[in-house]
Amino acid sequence: MNSEKQWEAPRPGRPELEATRLPIGRLAHDVRREKRGIVMDHQDGAVWLRPEGGGTEWTARPRDVRPLNVREQAEALMWARVASANARSRGEVL
Repeated sequence: MNSEKQWEAPRPGRPELEATRLPIGRLAHDVRREKRGIVMDHQDGAVWLRPEGGGTEWTARPRDVRPLNVREQAEALMWARVASANARSRGEVL
């Protein structure tokens, strides 16, 4: 009896899920929680998201997470620029 565990090649993901997988770092919308977050990881069939401004990560089902449309992306960028300008005016950012 061989006590060594035989090495197994990783199983490929399901192609239908791979096609819809959002890239890590992408801003996305969790439609179930009505929250936007940054995609941090994909593990065990869940998408890990973190709030835009930082905070505690949460998990969502892949079918509940969608990419932002062009208008939503532009809005997010605008608010990020406003936040950066405000921080600069308070002397928090160089």
